[in-house]
Amino acid sequence: MKILDRYILYRFLYNFFSSFCILIVIFIFQGIWLFIDDLAGKGLGVVIIAKFIFYFIPTLVDKVLPLTVLLSSILTFGTFAENYEFAAMKASGISLQRGMRSLIVFVLFLGVVTFFFANNIIPKSEQKMFNLRRNIAKVKPAAAITEGVFSDFEGTGEGMNIKVDRKYGEQDRFLDNVIIHIKDKQAVNTTVIKAKEGELISSEDSDIIELVLKDGNYYKELKPKRSEEKRKHPFAKAKFETYTINIDISELNNQDLEEEGNITTDKMKNVVRLVKDIDSLEKNNLEKVEAFSKNIITRMGAFPVPTKQDSIQKAQRAKLDKTELTEKKKAQYDSISTIKEFIKTLPEWQQLQIVTSARTSTKSILTTVIGKKEELQKRFKFYNSHILSLHKKYALAFSCIILFFVGAPLGAIIRKGGLGLPMVIAIILFLAYYFIGVFAGNYSKENNIHPILGAWLSTLIMLPMGISLTRRATADRGLIGFGHIMDGIKNLFKKKEKEDTE
Repeated sequence: MKILDRYILYRFLYNFFSSFCILIVIFIFQGIWLFIDDLAGKGLGVVIIAKFIFYFIPTLVDKVLPLTVLLSSILTFGTFAENYEFAAMKASGISLQRGMRSLIVFVLFLGVVTFFFANNIIPKSEQKMFNLRRNIAKVKPAAAITEGVFSDFEGTGEGMNIKVDRKYGEQDRFLDNVIIHIKDKQAVNTTVIKAKEGELISSEDSDIIELVLKDGNYYKELKPKRSEEKRKHPFAKAKFETYTINIDISELNNQDLEEEGNITTDKMKNVVRLVKDIDSLEKNNLEKVEAFSKNIITRMGAFPVPTKQDSIQKAQRAKLDKTELTEKKKAQYDSISTIKEFIKTLPEWQQLQIVTSARTSTKSILTTVIGKKEELQKRFKFYNSHILSLHKKYALAFSCIILFFVGAPLGAIIRKGGLGLPMVIAIILFLAYYFIGVFAGNYSKENNIHPILGAWLSTLIMLPMGISLTRRATADRGLIGFGHIMDGIKNLFKKKEKEDTE
């Protein structure tokens, strides 16, 4: 490697790693705010929080790495242009493409590493982080209670759902406006408890958590053995000042916080798994649509499917056709030509019966279609998200390469180093790239655009910008050429002056 290539690569790598470290710290703090409710005040140890952050860092690469490449390339070539190093290279006969040669090799290598990272490391990190959050909620019962919604106490053996308006105090032990549904062995809510206040009391030596409820009401449906008494729907009701529920957490205290569950999303899968699942999901969705279509056609009685006939059946059908033709000739002067006219010939009670039956059938079919539509939309959204995740892995690798060809010539054009203007330009470009990707991804999940286009749209928009900027920087032109416009305006004024003098 020549001295110039080593020098340019050294300057770029210095800016790259320093920018990456700064940005990853910023994004970590920004991301922790999303999970602060799962971590803060739950009595979690430093090791658990450190594991959570360690698993969270790889999931930020798809945001941090493109911005890092863009910023470091602008900083590197902006500093070269500002210090006239780039002008010295040109004076020595070294073009922009020649100066970028070592960096192009590095960025291509970075694209390969990025794809490997997105295909292997990020899915495992997503899985580990998901399992850690889920198991933290199991071990720490207060963490399993979300304000404003019903939360399941998983694994406690009590089979209960709890809803609270507010949690407060040390480790969120105090609860306001508690509603509890306790399930029986058949998973049916038979007991409802409402209390104005509640408190979770536990100790490190005990495997029992006490849920102390204050100032509330207790309601329970009774299940008598006799069928006659069941029709009366008996229940028990009581009012209490203090009521205590003991929750056994002996099994949960031995819970492995990194134990893997069966839940997997598209973000937790690599390319091989995604391709396999996309194929199976597509076949399954088409089978569901085909089966539902056949069901609706059968219920409507429309579009009958012709059955295969043998020679005897064809001969019989030919005879019937001849008889039908003679009957048609006899009925060619029949006055009835529409369904309405036919219905009018029937008695009034029969007309009402036919119209009511048709209306009921139509409403039933429409209700079925609307319900099935929502189900199929969820299925296709899940299918589209898999296609989107698959192509995002490839798009992420290519985005690093394309954003380099946006940032490097842009830095040479603006001729400004440091963290001022280059940082502003890099953030603006990255926000445009990121938000286009987010909107395109959401649209593709809803099937408004194809998922492949949703994954590649932001990268494809940056591609012509990179080509244009590289050409302008090679030709040593400014960011926006206003010269020909100003020359045209000056020539116009000169012509007017000549006309006035004449």
